[in-house]
Amino acid sequence: MSVGQPHRHAPPRASVLLEALRGLGYSTGAALADIIDNSIAAGATRVDLTFAWHGTGSFISILDDGAGMDESELDIAMRLGEKGPGDARHAADLGRFGLGLKTASFSQCRRLTVASRKAGATHCLRWDLDVLAASRDAGWLLLSGPATGSLERLSALSELQGGTLVLWEVLDRIVSADFTEQNFLDLVDRVEKHLAMVFHRYLAGKRPRLTLRINGRRVSPWDPFLESHSFTWSSPVEVIRTRSGPVEVQCYVLPHRDRLPPREYELAGGPDGWTAQQGFYVYRNERLLVAGSWLGLGSGRTWTKEEAHRLARIRLDITNASDEEWKIDIRKAIARPPVSLRPRLAVLAEDVRKRARSVFAHRGQIIRQTGRDERAEGWLARESRHGVRYRINEDHPAMRAVLDELGNQGDLVRAMFRVIEETVPIQRIWLDTAEGREMPVSGHASETRDEVRKVLAVMYRNLVLRRGLSPELARSRLLASDPFHEHPDLVAALPDDVSEET
Repeated sequence: MSVGQPHRHAPPRASVLLEALRGLGYSTGAALADIIDNSIAAGATRVDLTFAWHGTGSFISILDDGAGMDESELDIAMRLGEKGPGDARHAADLGRFGLGLKTASFSQCRRLTVASRKAGATHCLRWDLDVLAASRDAGWLLLSGPATGSLERLSALSELQGGTLVLWEVLDRIVSADFTEQNFLDLVDRVEKHLAMVFHRYLAGKRPRLTLRINGRRVSPWDPFLESHSFTWSSPVEVIRTRSGPVEVQCYVLPHRDRLPPREYELAGGPDGWTAQQGFYVYRNERLLVAGSWLGLGSGRTWTKEEAHRLARIRLDITNASDEEWKIDIRKAIARPPVSLRPRLAVLAEDVRKRARSVFAHRGQIIRQTGRDERAEGWLARESRHGVRYRINEDHPAMRAVLDELGNQGDLVRAMFRVIEETVPIQRIWLDTAEGREMPVSGHASETRDEVRKVLAVMYRNLVLRRGLSPELARSRLLASDPFHEHPDLVAALPDDVSEET
């Protein structure tokens, strides 16, 4: 359009546009993570969140010890769209659109106040949606200083040489009419879990890059991959070159619940539970964007989150130069891999899903597929054109002992096996697992060691006295049998001197 061409100046009404931006869909945790991104970009090593309950007068503040902003820098930070997604950024910058501070805050509150301290001077600006709504034609009124009665809430900033304090007041999207103090405390717990996940790589280590506190309590990092656990499987790191920069990928299969203490198992499930947390974890500059998603990949159809793959997690690192190619959204909650990368990611994911399914199905045991050390399982899965059928393994030492003992009456036992096979409540087990998000108790998990010892003694006598195996070979067979492989100490304690009373 030439300068002389007729045109109209059509700015949006401030109050209407800002009210519309409130509907971007931030959770409180995601909104606070966006604010903390700015603190990290400012070089902060400590961020303190304060949740103060006062009914409808409740407020939330975020204080950091970063570089702070002078008057001009604060003015730019408080404007909408002052810096676009295409502008050059520092390699460690966690922002993109130049909207995060405002859109994240407005999604939770009607009054946003930001005070910043730099070079001994403190400056303060605020947006107030109620003031804008009451001033329909006054334009974009960016107010100076805190609201009446709010000055004390900014006092913690004066104790720092430099830093920034973000204050959320009039929390209409959080504190509704029926919202109680307990609801507020529950919200704090959810926020803590979310931030522990999003910033876990910043919070981890003996000398973490960031210390994060909520109401004075330090937030501990949540590691999605249990990298320090001896039963966690991980692949080598693969670096894939793309148009927008390198992409690092590493696959993990987490330990089965039988390998984790109850408390550790509960924590490893993550904020949304084991099934929901499977899939890719996409990081941008080590900040988590996507926490558990198959990213629309799949062979034939898009993969869904299933119980069998709940132990599969994949770390995927991109740089902030990849924002456009990966379609990162304003909330930094959605990432879509470029078409050129999808085939390789699908191959890696297919492999880790198969590994996770195997660990899940065999309760974390390493299954030897061939040779004399193949483990004798109680049940066998047989695939046919009609589907998978589950059969009792007659070669399992326990089943073989009964068949050998009964001799000619073995057909009666086989008939009993068939009834058991046909009446196993497969659908009920599947529903209980899927709906409860838990594995049914199996093996001797719910029995005492004395009960296990009794069963072992019966099996051991049969192998030695009736089948003529040496004590050493009998112990070896039991150690290679499901579920006695889980109790090697009890198997090793079986005596060499065997009698009917052993």
